[in-house]
Amino acid sequence: MTTMATALQTFLDESRELLSDMELLLLAMESRSGEPELQNALFRCVHTIKGSAGMFGLDHVVDFTHVVENVLDRLRAGEIALSRDLANLLLRCRDHISLLVEVPEPSEAAALQPGGVVLLAGLEPFHSCAGSSHAQTDSTEPVAAEASRKCRIDIRIHADALRHGMDPLGFIRFLGTLGDVAAVRTLEEKLPVLGDMDPETCYLDFEIDLVTSADRIAIENIFELASDLYQIEVQDQCPVTEVDPVAAPLPAQPDTDESVESAAPGAEEQADTSQQNRRRKQVQHFRIQADKLDNLINLVGELVISSAAVSLGAEQSGDTPARESAANLNLLVEAIRDSSLDLRMVPIGETFQRFQRVVRDVASELGKDIELVVTGADTELDKTVVEKIGDPLTHLVRNACDHGVEAPAARSQKGKPTRGRVHLNAYHESGSIIIEVSDDGGGLSRERILAKAMERELVRPDAVLTDQDVFNLIFEPGFSTVEQVTNLSGRGVGMDVVRRNIESLRGTVELVSPGVLGGTTFRIRLPLTLAIIDGFMARVGDATYVVPLEMVVECTELSAEQQLGAEQHYINLRQEVLPLIRLRAHFKLSGELRKRQNIIVVRHGGQKAGLIVDELLGENQTVIKPLGGIFSNLRGLSGSTILGNGQVALILDVPTLIQQVARQEDAANRGFQSHARPRLSAS
Repeated sequence: MTTMATALQTFLDESRELLSDMELLLLAMESRSGEPELQNALFRCVHTIKGSAGMFGLDHVVDFTHVVENVLDRLRAGEIALSRDLANLLLRCRDHISLLVEVPEPSEAAALQPGGVVLLAGLEPFHSCAGSSHAQTDSTEPVAAEASRKCRIDIRIHADALRHGMDPLGFIRFLGTLGDVAAVRTLEEKLPVLGDMDPETCYLDFEIDLVTSADRIAIENIFELASDLYQIEVQDQCPVTEVDPVAAPLPAQPDTDESVESAAPGAEEQADTSQQNRRRKQVQHFRIQADKLDNLINLVGELVISSAAVSLGAEQSGDTPARESAANLNLLVEAIRDSSLDLRMVPIGETFQRFQRVVRDVASELGKDIELVVTGADTELDKTVVEKIGDPLTHLVRNACDHGVEAPAARSQKGKPTRGRVHLNAYHESGSIIIEVSDDGGGLSRERILAKAMERELVRPDAVLTDQDVFNLIFEPGFSTVEQVTNLSGRGVGMDVVRRNIESLRGTVELVSPGVLGGTTFRIRLPLTLAIIDGFMARVGDATYVVPLEMVVECTELSAEQQLGAEQHYINLRQEVLPLIRLRAHFKLSGELRKRQNIIVVRHGGQKAGLIVDELLGENQTVIKPLGGIFSNLRGLSGSTILGNGQVALILDVPTLIQQVARQEDAANRGFQSHARPRLSAS
């Protein structure tokens, strides 16, 4: 049941969505300012926020949004045009509204008042003549009245509405903001005798005649935040050309009732069907608290572990019916697992669209003309990844605008269009999600980066470095080739943080230059989920390890002939040189070395490696648990899991292991100083 607190939270959630839409609409209107659909949608965003805020008594939100609403009303009426200055001002107003809705207490909102005063002063020239314009219109032929009609609103109120802080009269009074309330009828069918009345129970329903130009959706939206406490039905009556508050007195109930009763039954059935269809559409999507969803995933993880224990017990018992039941249980648990993980998957498009504003503001500050192109917006990944990838992407997008795309004059000299492009792309590949941030700028300067690295003593003057080695130097802490510190760059803070944040998500970032658009491309590879994966188990000594199944290419036995090549850390596997990683040596494991060993061939990106293990144990549903304590900084491990027998297995960090192999191959040639962090290898 809805309480005031949850209703207020719903208001906050919906306001955030509307403010996000408002930002995108304003950015779209800069290039398509004449489209009425965009103008009306923008007006509805602000109008809805104002109306919802009024129901909760948030006067500081209502007062500010009312002025913005007036300006937008003039904008869609064609009385003013959307200039660059007005767009900038409205975007700042949008930012201010986002701050206002987060502080429902007027005392807390007082601290935001100075900023609001400045913005209202900026809006004054755009709405100052609105009043006179409307006054002139009202004095001649009321435009709003011409479009007005009389509506019958049937309101059925839940008995617990008062207990949850929902004042019916407050909603009825707020209907007056949409037009003139011509009549209010109180329905007393549920009213008990005086002795049985409960002061906290609502026994009344209402029928209201409203003269308004607002559409049905606008009326229904007033009650949307308390839809489980209020049931409403809106029926159109007849057009009204002139509104006279005195001409529709409340005693005129019989006439109105008769007119309603004489309405065509087919129209009523059609209205009922429309209302039911609308409610049916509403329940297709619903909000759920993130912690409840996380708790569900945790429970599913425990169910997976318990299912593995049941399967192990059934296998050891040798009982055929028990084994069949365990197999069926595994299938059901796997289906539940996949369905639960799907609940966590969200499109990355909303995150991508956020950068339209970032690119616009950075380009404006730098005096550049830059267009953001987004593809792959429907690509889905874990909501936790989406929440944490925003900051790294912000830095990469700002970096592309600042360092990547040249100034218009420089682009003209190179024969390029003066408008630069930044491209955000996302797609799935080998069980991972790839996010690319590209620009069509001049690319990276090897000489400039190398000179800066030598100046900071990151490399020796006689070092032999590939282009990829040089380019990856930008991920060094504090590294920057910018001579002048600005608000956007030059402090050497950022790229190392970007890499660290991405690696904390079990991801990697690599740099490609020339990139997709000819400039520079940052390619981020991330896991689809951070909760449950399909794994492949192997034993090394007395320890059990899990390899993410999506990275396993094949498994093969290490032959006696290959043993000789393995001593050199590589073998020839079907005319392909395969680097090897001895997990026993890498993790310094004890135990007897088996004569017969196996290789798990893994792939990450464009690179392959072979993991040498003692025994192959097969596939396993793996619930990822974080590593704690002394294991948290151990490279080569990304987590742990609990097996069906209760033992703990460690999950291998395949990307890190492959990178270590690549570094070992060319460490002698690269000549990095001992204090420099090893670089990523080229794919």
